[in-house]
Amino acid sequence: MTKKIQRMHLRPLIWLLCAPALITHKNKLEKINMDGIKPPYLLLCNHNAFMDFKVATKATFPQRVNYVVAIDGYLKREWLLRFIGCICKRKFTRDVTLVKQLKEVTSRGDIAAIYPEARYSLCGTTAVRPQSLGKLAKFLKVPVVTLICHGHHINSPFWNLHDRKVKGTQATMKCLFTADELEKTDPDEVIRRIRQEFEYDDYRWQEENNILIKYKGRAEGLHKILYQCPHCKTEYEMTSSGSTLKCNSCGKTWTLEETGKLRATEGETEFSRIPDWYEWERSNVRKEVKDGTYHFECDTHVDILPKDRYIPIGKAHLVHDMNGFTLKGNHKGEDYEVKWPASDLYSCHIEYDYLGKYGDCVDLNTMKDTFYIYPEDCKFSVTKFALATEELYQHFNDGRVG
Repeated sequence: MTKKIQRMHLRPLIWLLCAPALITHKNKLEKINMDGIKPPYLLLCNHNAFMDFKVATKATFPQRVNYVVAIDGYLKREWLLRFIGCICKRKFTRDVTLVKQLKEVTSRGDIAAIYPEARYSLCGTTAVRPQSLGKLAKFLKVPVVTLICHGHHINSPFWNLHDRKVKGTQATMKCLFTADELEKTDPDEVIRRIRQEFEYDDYRWQEENNILIKYKGRAEGLHKILYQCPHCKTEYEMTSSGSTLKCNSCGKTWTLEETGKLRATEGETEFSRIPDWYEWERSNVRKEVKDGTYHFECDTHVDILPKDRYIPIGKAHLVHDMNGFTLKGNHKGEDYEVKWPASDLYSCHIEYDYLGKYGDCVDLNTMKDTFYIYPEDCKFSVTKFALATEELYQHFNDGRVG
């Protein structure tokens, strides 16, 4: 259990480190129902880019905060993160120890900050939040506050992290439940209201605020999430460069305009909005799951992260099907097999060109290890892994998440 408390003298320093980006992007913060709300409370934030943390610092300053941070965030700076009060977690695992740590944080009068989507949004819209979030809030017995940021995906999308210099980003900090209101509300209603508050769409925000993206490489990397052609229906043949998205199978191209809208160079524009294209891909994956036909397998390279460094463990074979993920390999002469059942994993974390090492990967966690799995010598999309993981979980759990 963490005993680290964010040091008083570090809080002004943290604020100063965050201030330049907040000033550059002219961030606007609105607070709703926050009069009289003081720590301890549970802070739930949406997650689109690293800027989210800087806005959270602005929103909570000068109060003391403990952030839940993924284990890979600790590499080479564990001492610093622990010193400023961060709590380590492996993504998409049921961690009883973390619940105890959060209880400790709120019991001593501090803010417990969580990014419940547990990864950057892939297309600037709401990602999955676990059903258990309502139970956690009830257990902590402190006010529930949300912090929803707008514009961070447009400024620096997960598929191309280049800073597009978007100005006028916005955030809303809102007390969703006081402690008394929380006590009178059942967990299902708590998670329903949290999910309602987390409904956001950065591309709609861009349109409503007339934000133009002048960056000439604004479409580069977009094929990472838009991996299936809506014209010929082929998967894994999309490419992107400059402001252009192209299907190498049928040759059709689209332009990502400064407004954030897509336009076909010739013929019908099947989807003018990136989130709509993405959700169409999801619907296709859902059909495979419903029909019981979803299946993918390939050879992979695997690194593991048991604690403080990546360890290459060589080649393995990955299967993702109706049963979930299965990884089989041999390390130092010993065979191993790790399974992540579809009914247990409500989502998964993916990376695009992770650390510039082996390309795109899916990282899957046990309570003691994280496996970074890089498909090799095959056509694939880790985005489809993520969509399939979510659809499989809902298929086996009647739509309940986490």
